[in-house]
Order: sequence, then C-alpha cells, then structure tokens
Amino acid sequence: MLMQTLLTAAFSALALGVALAAEPASLSGDELRKAVSGKTVYVRISGFELPIHYFPGGSMAGGMGGVAATIAREESASDRGKWWVSASQLCQRWSSWMEGKTYCYKLTRQGNSVTWVRNDGRSGSARIG
Repeated sequence: MLMQTLLTAAFSALALGVALAAEPASLSGDELRKAVSGKTVYVRISGFELPIHYFPGGSMAGGMGGVAATIAREESASDRGKWWVSASQLCQRWSSWMEGKTYCYKLTRQGNSVTWVRNDGRSGSARIG
C-alpha cells in the first residue's frame, strides 16, 4: 500500500512537471535575456529558417541563403546589429536589414519553440538552437 501511494505521488509529480513544461510562458527581463544570449534563434520566414546569433554583449549576426534573401527582398544575405531587452521585449536593430529600424518583440516560449509578436503587430514562430 505504501509503495502504491509513493508511486502514485511520483507519477502525479511527474505529470504535473510535464504539464507545466508544456505550458507556454511569456519571457521578460532576465529570463528573456538568458533565453537568447549566446544562442542562435532560427526565425521561420517564408518557408525558410533565418539563423540569428545573439551574442552576450548585445550584438547579433544573421545570415540567409541567396534564395531566402531574394524572397525577403534584402540586398545582403547577411547583416549585423544590436539587441537589448526593454519593457519585457526583445528589441533589435539591424545595420541594413529592415531599413535599419528598431523593432521590439514579445516572446512566448514552449520548450525550444518560440512565438513572437512584433510591436507593429506582425507575428511568427522560431526555435532556439
């Protein structure tokens, strides 16, 4: 009887942990910074994945293949920029991509998958590598 109770408690705790891990979580502040700093985020754009590496010091680099660059209508297949966290959002500014404008994103993470909503209303998905 004691063994059955312990096993039931263990499976219940495991199920709760899995359920909590499966719940989407909005990222903000230090949690957001830790989620991307030193990581590569693969943003899904027009059927392609755009890898963006977020360096710990606040710089970032991205590169896409020639076909993806043509579809995205960008002049350069790669670019560098700056990133920072402000008001619970991931903000970034590329040197030339996106006309060098600053955009900020609210991120929701579920495991390694991320959904994002940009401050102009555009949204999409990505994965953290």
